[in-house]
Amino acid sequence: MERIGFGAFLSPLHPLGENPALSLWRDLELAEWLDRLGYEELWVGEHHSAGWGTIGSPELFIATAAERTRHIRLGTGVVSLPYHHPYMVASRALQLDHLTRGRFTLGVGAGSILTDMHLLGIDPAQTRRRTAEALEVIRELVAGEGPVTRETDWFQLRDARLHLRPCTPAGLPMAVSSAVSPFGMRLAGQYGITPLSFGVPPKPGSRIGDLVGQWQHAEESAAEHGHKLDRADWRVALTVHVSDSRAQALDEIVDGWMRYRNEYWSLLGAPPVHSRAEARTVLEELIDRRSTIAGSVDECVEAIRDVQQETGGFGRLLVNVQDWAEREPTRRSLELLARFVAPRFDGSLRGVTDSYEWTAGLARAFAAAE
Repeated sequence: MERIGFGAFLSPLHPLGENPALSLWRDLELAEWLDRLGYEELWVGEHHSAGWGTIGSPELFIATAAERTRHIRLGTGVVSLPYHHPYMVASRALQLDHLTRGRFTLGVGAGSILTDMHLLGIDPAQTRRRTAEALEVIRELVAGEGPVTRETDWFQLRDARLHLRPCTPAGLPMAVSSAVSPFGMRLAGQYGITPLSFGVPPKPGSRIGDLVGQWQHAEESAAEHGHKLDRADWRVALTVHVSDSRAQALDEIVDGWMRYRNEYWSLLGAPPVHSRAEARTVLEELIDRRSTIAGSVDECVEAIRDVQQETGGFGRLLVNVQDWAEREPTRRSLELLARFVAPRFDGSLRGVTDSYEWTAGLARAFAAAE
């Protein structure tokens, strides 16, 4: 891959103790900041339990963010399809497609929080089947080629059609998320749509998770269904924190990371860390394995290149926006990435670099002639 674009992924997850309404306003402010910095995409997640995830409807958040931004593409990251009637998902998606004037991407997935499934009375063993059934119907509805009739054990459609059609001739962009299981990648391959992968290591000692295996699953499924996926469409989400040095980056994120580990991830089965020193050691290991990227501009550039090389290439890096650092170091990290890291990958330096080298060459020639 020659070019990597940059976006952001906002779960969002905020530690307990902050006014939840103010955290929503801060997330909207973040969307504006990312737009001004030139980030290409912002994906927003859906959560319903555990207290940390404060956005239950990413569509409502995106509708508000669209009014505050001008350029950035906004996507659901993701709508958990088993939780919703597919007709409603498709209808809301096309409305957002028009409200944003084509800046919306419908990202979908099966859901990953067991307590969300519990409170909705959904059997976790059925979520993948439901996701596949819903996505098939959503694609038919959005295509608008005819009425859709379908009956399953959890939804029905009778001669269903949507009022709206996609905002542009290219249609409504869609994406499928994937973490550890190959299900999401195989579903993306089946329909030839964008895969969105999380670089979370599935087992101790792994580097950047099983991203290589994830892509292989997507390619195999695409071939089986007559599609060909382009790595340029592949989104990979990783936590990135840019600072003046690796040591300073660790100082800025270690306390917040420790809260995540002991207060949120512990709910999902992660063992706690018992001291700041232990947390720093674990973070160092994550950075070395490239499942987290933190350090100076040059260190982050090197780490991103490593991930790009090890995966075989992807088209867009989504920065996981975490409350690991305080507000100002977080904003500074995003700015440093946009100003100094992204240009090393997105081609924006090519013109000025070529001009400088051309001018330097002429200056040397003029000096030699004199």
